[in-house]
Amino acid sequence: MIALTAARLYTPIDKIERPLVLIENGQIVEVTTQLEREIPRHAELKDFGDSVLAPGFIDLHIHGGAGHDLMESDPAGLPAVQQSLAKHGVTSYFPTTVTAPLDQTLSALDRLATAIEASERQQSPSPRQAIPCGIHLEGPFLSHKRRGVHPAENLLAPTMKAFDQFWQASRGHIRIMTIAPELEGALEVIAESAKRGVCISLGHSDATLAEARSGVAAGGRHATHTFNAMRPLSHRDPGILAEVLTNPKLSADIIVDGFHLEPSIVKLFLKAKGPENTVLITDGLSATGMPEGNYQLGSLKVEVKDGKCLFNGVIAGSVLTMDLAVRNVMKFGDWDLQHAVRAATLNPARVSGLANTGKLQAGAEADLVVLSPSGEVRNTIVRGCVNSGC
Repeated sequence: MIALTAARLYTPIDKIERPLVLIENGQIVEVTTQLEREIPRHAELKDFGDSVLAPGFIDLHIHGGAGHDLMESDPAGLPAVQQSLAKHGVTSYFPTTVTAPLDQTLSALDRLATAIEASERQQSPSPRQAIPCGIHLEGPFLSHKRRGVHPAENLLAPTMKAFDQFWQASRGHIRIMTIAPELEGALEVIAESAKRGVCISLGHSDATLAEARSGVAAGGRHATHTFNAMRPLSHRDPGILAEVLTNPKLSADIIVDGFHLEPSIVKLFLKAKGPENTVLITDGLSATGMPEGNYQLGSLKVEVKDGKCLFNGVIAGSVLTMDLAVRNVMKFGDWDLQHAVRAATLNPARVSGLANTGKLQAGAEADLVVLSPSGEVRNTIVRGCVNSGC
């Protein structure tokens, strides 16, 4: 048994001073306080001093890191990305595709499904590596007008035949799908994939308000990188953004890197969606954690300079890390650490259907991040693995 102590803990909904967390076989068996419970004599104590214990971060939208793209075939890629994620507090993630030629997408889905299944069979995780929990299919069912850097020649009209190809290649591991609801055939695909347990996320869309509402009625319940690759908000033609910002049944994610959204827009978004429906993502590329230069995003070559990722002058993903996203929300939105942590833990867990992560309570997976009071990562614990050699 492992016993963790620190100055405070965020569940993340509740705050516990002088917490005591007991872990056994990769799961949390008890969350209490040092005032109410003595540390078991046989437990291995890990005292984190003035730190904050929180659930491990969850990234719903990430394309790569540490020089590797998640659609590449290099077997060294996934471990490198997963180690990089864990350094920044991420314990669970959803590898995300980018629109590419059909054969490349199908091959990538097969490889990612194999990695997910391998992680499910593991008795214990590799030290300090985030765990893939499902696939985020971003494209090819996107608006040509709002495709961003997704190659126009590889976009597809949404049909059940096309979706079933991706579903079979992924062996049912697609958990999130970004789709433009205004496309012909989209509503049928949304309805059927939602029945299969896929979180339908509206994005890369030029939808009118009525078309967005139809997408929600069909089964859409989330929005992808809000404001980016969406019809702009207009006071007489509010479009999809009006639905995303005003519908309390929709959760939505944002990229808080200081480039994708001006800080005042971040603040507006946070006020609109609140602590319950805000989700932080990174949209991180292979360039994350690397020097400036040229890097891969699917079949595209992206230039990274001054912290910004560009393809032919168009913003293309980010080099944002989740711990920085949390701190930026505190800075841009005047949120405290507890609320910012919720947007990177419990909320993405609920969106993606992860029942035993994103919260600290008995029975949950022992995935934690140890933070300084200002949100810097001091340690990451994956399935109870506290030390790098465990």
